[in-house]
Amino acid sequence: MSHTPMMPFKDALIAIEEASACIVGQEPTELNNALNRILAVDIIAEINIPPSDNSAMDGYALSVQDLEEGKPLAISQRIPAGIAPHSLQPKTCARIFTGATIPEGADTVIMQENTEFDQQGRIVFNHTAQKGNNVRLKGQDVKIGQRILTKGTRLQPQHIGMLASLGVYEVTCFKQLKVGVLTTGNELVPVETRILKAGKIYNSNGPMLISLIQKLGHSAHSCLHVNDNIIETENALKSLSEDCDLILSSGGVSVGEEDHVKNAIEKNGSLSLWKVAIKPGKPLVFGDVFDTPFIGLPGNPSSSLVTFHWFARTAICAYSGEVIKHPKKFKVYPNFSRQKTISRDEFLRASLTEENKAVPHPQQSSGALFASCVCDGYLHIPANTSIDLNQRFDFYPFSSF
Repeated sequence: MSHTPMMPFKDALIAIEEASACIVGQEPTELNNALNRILAVDIIAEINIPPSDNSAMDGYALSVQDLEEGKPLAISQRIPAGIAPHSLQPKTCARIFTGATIPEGADTVIMQENTEFDQQGRIVFNHTAQKGNNVRLKGQDVKIGQRILTKGTRLQPQHIGMLASLGVYEVTCFKQLKVGVLTTGNELVPVETRILKAGKIYNSNGPMLISLIQKLGHSAHSCLHVNDNIIETENALKSLSEDCDLILSSGGVSVGEEDHVKNAIEKNGSLSLWKVAIKPGKPLVFGDVFDTPFIGLPGNPSSSLVTFHWFARTAICAYSGEVIKHPKKFKVYPNFSRQKTISRDEFLRASLTEENKAVPHPQQSSGALFASCVCDGYLHIPANTSIDLNQRFDFYPFSSF
């Protein structure tokens, strides 16, 4: 068997980014159904926000040049939010409420706490003011013609609110990816199985991968499981290729006699990447099978999670038209030292102390998923690097994925 060198972690990331292009069409999407969808066009503002000057306070609108210390002003109109005001009569003020349009002739709002009534019901102002006080100017948030959102943005609740404030009720989005999920292994049984027989374990990767796909705003369109059998594996891959945009598998990508996924890919497609210098998660298949893009993750649950976060997520973003954003990171000190180095980039599941020191979970096995449930994220130790207490390393919160 020929020895295949491991591809460095960063090189593998770049290779997947460069090899993945959008494979889905576009469709109109109602705003209320647009959460987590990928925007297919730039959004340009067609109105100003706010559309007119308005009051930031409950108070009194006036022209600052009419304001003389101790001199009262009569109230000439009352302006609630949502009502178009009349022009302000000279030498008067207008009772105004938060969000209401500033009348023509007024340029300042004095909050009600800084006023009082005189015996004739006029307003006496206890504070001086400068022109523009408590006035939110027309277009101060968004101006007509301004680019608000760019193509490839994954729509979040704040984006939905922004679009609604612009009067956008329907947006053009890329269609959701239909991802086929394939899990492999004689030892795996569905979670609904009540009694585990000797040698069997529950299939955790299937539900985990489905939820990871859904979290990215896409559809786990079809989910299959096969035993460690080349014919079953090929048939399942053929079936998934017929109605899915992308196939994501776990297990069967190593070099054992019962690992058939890689062989099925080489026989019925092409393999552009295999074996990445990463721990956990060395075996990783990227290519196509039956003319369908394919990503094969390792079968160990922690390896599957790490490689999804870094590689499958990257590919899914690119295939779905989303602008790829690398996960947020910040520097931390480890709470331990280690002289021994390894030849792979290592992603330790770790928690953060109040002093922002990273504490690795004691169980870092690629088959142990519990650490990722109680830790805060990944402490990244680059390949061939020893760990010193005074050396800072990148930390990636799970939430950044």
